[in-house]
This record gives sequence, structure tokens and C-alpha cells, in this order.
Amino acid sequence: MFILIAILLFGVLVFVHELGHFLTAKAMDVQVNEFSICMGPAIFKKQKGETLYSLRCIPIGGYCAMEGEDEETDNPRAFSSKAWYQKLPILAAGSFMNFLLGVLILLVVYSCSAGVSTSRITGFFDDGSLQRAGLQVEDELYRIDGRRVYLYSDIGMLLDRNKTGVYDLTVKRDGKTVELQNFELTKKLLTENGVEQYRYGIYFAAEEMNFGRLLKTTWNTAMDFTRLVWMGLEDLISGFASVKDMSGPVGIVSVIAETGEQSATVSDGLLSVAYLGAFIAINLAVMNMLPIPALDGGRIFLLLVSSAFTAVTKKKIPAKYESYVHAVGMVLLLAFIAFVTFKDIWKLFS
Repeated sequence: MFILIAILLFGVLVFVHELGHFLTAKAMDVQVNEFSICMGPAIFKKQKGETLYSLRCIPIGGYCAMEGEDEETDNPRAFSSKAWYQKLPILAAGSFMNFLLGVLILLVVYSCSAGVSTSRITGFFDDGSLQRAGLQVEDELYRIDGRRVYLYSDIGMLLDRNKTGVYDLTVKRDGKTVELQNFELTKKLLTENGVEQYRYGIYFAAEEMNFGRLLKTTWNTAMDFTRLVWMGLEDLISGFASVKDMSGPVGIVSVIAETGEQSATVSDGLLSVAYLGAFIAINLAVMNMLPIPALDGGRIFLLLVSSAFTAVTKKKIPAKYESYVHAVGMVLLLAFIAFVTFKDIWKLFS
């Protein structure tokens, strides 16, 4: 069941993304020739007005084919005929819709929660060394090594990233921010309720969910998901992570199914899968805006470069050159997806 839900989730993400392009194109009076979900040969097609609506058999991607998107045309309603400030929202609308979907899913997930853990300190495990070093009860951890603490789960993640045990902390205290430079904090083997585990020695508050906290937690989680994408890219560039740590559609479906199946109840499984779905939606929104050819971010980047070039030289860059760049980018992107997918399949079998 959860495998089917995961596949359906990808379909919804693609549909919402392309719907964003479609609705914005219509609002900008751009002719849309085809609105398709998935790729490959068509399973279902229906012509309505100027637009062909289709469902295709390969469950990867989809597209909103606009007149004059990759070539010059005399059609006044073509995408190429519009000004750059009209093209920009059309190209960005897909990612915006994915981000909005992720926020709405988080809103639903958190509305089912009675409370939420926070970064507000309520006590300490040890003999008072942390208090003497500068931390106080009722302090709220706000930044760790310059990175914002959006959620309670960020605390362990950000502390674990620094292997030195010395941190630059920013806390909120009585409405003001207090800087604690070179603060030493190490994990210790502690016993709580008869269970031994390594902890940093701090108790944090759990607060009841209300409408204001629901909105705040939802937005902070969306910001945290966005930040995690950038941190992942930083880790790839720095070598802290590698391509083998990445997952494609097969790997993601596997993780979603495993998460749902390991939950105590079906309702818990559905909420966990929905939470992962929100992360994937926001992840796609951010990744798709990177300035990489064939992605919407790449199209926006070339649009701005072309507009600047035209403004300076009074000449236009032929659309065919941009289409060549995107074609090469698409081939490389599909090759990378195929590589990651093969890796995921190999991992499943091995």
C-alpha cells in the first residue's frame, strides 16, 4: 500500500508542478499546446480548445508545452513573444506550487499533533557546569555555529556536525540575543528512566500545539527543509557526502514504503509518509530553481542573461542556442537520473 502511495505522491508532485506552469501561462495569455502528466507514449489524450491534455505511460516527469518555448514564432501569444518579466513567473510557478504543496502538507501533519518539542531549555542533567559556562534555564537556542535552529531536531544535527565539541551559540534570553562564544559541549553517557544513551545533557521543553504554534512550526519546518537542501549541496561539494549517499525515485519510494510499514499504526504511517512527501516537495522546489540547464532555474538564468545581453547590445540571442543548451542539460540530467536509479536498484537487490 505504501509503495502505491509513494508512486501516487510522485504523480501528485509532477501534476502540481506542471499545473503551476499551466495556470500562470494561461494567466499571461500564452498559448499552451499540450499539458502532459508523465512521459512516453500517450495512454489518454483529449483536445480541449487549443490545448491537448494527455496522460503518458512512463511515470517520470511531465510537461507543459507552450507555443514558442524553444523556437522563434510569429504567434503573438507565444512564450517567446512575451517580455522577460512575464516569462519569469511562468518559469518559477512550478517550483512555487511544489513549495506551497509542501507547506500545506506540513500544516495538515502538524494539525494532527497535540504538542511539539522546542529549543527552549528547561533544565540540565549535570552538576551545573553548563550553567556556569553561560547557559540558563529558559534560554532558547537560536543559532549554533551561525546556523539558525528552526526545530528541536536541528539541535542534535547541528551539534553533531561540529566534531570539535566547541561551538558558537546564540541564545534568546528575556527577549534579547546573547552570544556564547567557544562554548564547550560534549556528549556524555547518561541514564534517564533506566535507559543509557549519549546526550548533550540538556532538557528541552515540549509545548502544546495551538494555532499560532501550528503556523510557526509549519513555516519553520519549511525553512528547515529548504536549508537542508543547501546543506546537502555543501556536503557534496566539500566531500562530506558523496554521490553514493544520493537516492533517485526508486530509492525514495523504498524509503517511503519502509517508513510507512515500520510505523505502529496505519494512521501514523500515513502521517510519516505525508511528512516525507512535504520534504520531497520542498526539496524539488529548491533543486528545480538551481541554475542548471533543462531545469526551470537554468531557464530563468538564461532568460536573465539574454535580457541583459539584449538591453546592452540591442540584439537578441537566437532561441535555438538556448534550446541546444537545454537539450545537452536534459541528456546529462537523464543520464544522472539513470545512474542513481541503477544504484538504487542494485542496493535493493544487494
